[in-house]
Amino acid sequence: MLKKFLKNDKGLTLVELLAVIVILGIIAAIAVPSIGGIINKSKDDAKVADALQIISAAKLAQAEDSSKTQWEYNPAEGSTAASLESYLTKVGDETFTVSFVSNEYRIANHEAQSIVDGTSDNYLTEKELSDAAK
Repeated sequence: MLKKFLKNDKGLTLVELLAVIVILGIIAAIAVPSIGGIINKSKDDAKVADALQIISAAKLAQAEDSSKTQWEYNPAEGSTAASLESYLTKVGDETFTVSFVSNEYRIANHEAQSIVDGTSDNYLTEKELSDAAK
């Protein structure tokens, strides 16, 4: 009789199959929104890193020509940060302005401004960007 019972055990029952599908559905419902949040966070981090790279390029450009204190980038209007182009490989933003005022570098009109909280100015300082990158 035991042999007959073991012989008929050849697969999953419908209840077992439904239980597995329900468990997989629950896992997917939890994982998909989490992955979407991770992707958005990484895009925001890339914008902040881009702004920090632009400020670093401005530092290098000013070390080369200390009389220059402002660099604008707006390809649509034909103005480019000519002295920064040799230090930047790829710029993700369409327009920005970097300036050196009161011994600090500031970037304005950059996508990172919408990400960094707590700034009421129309520009971001290097410290604000560094704090947001942490």
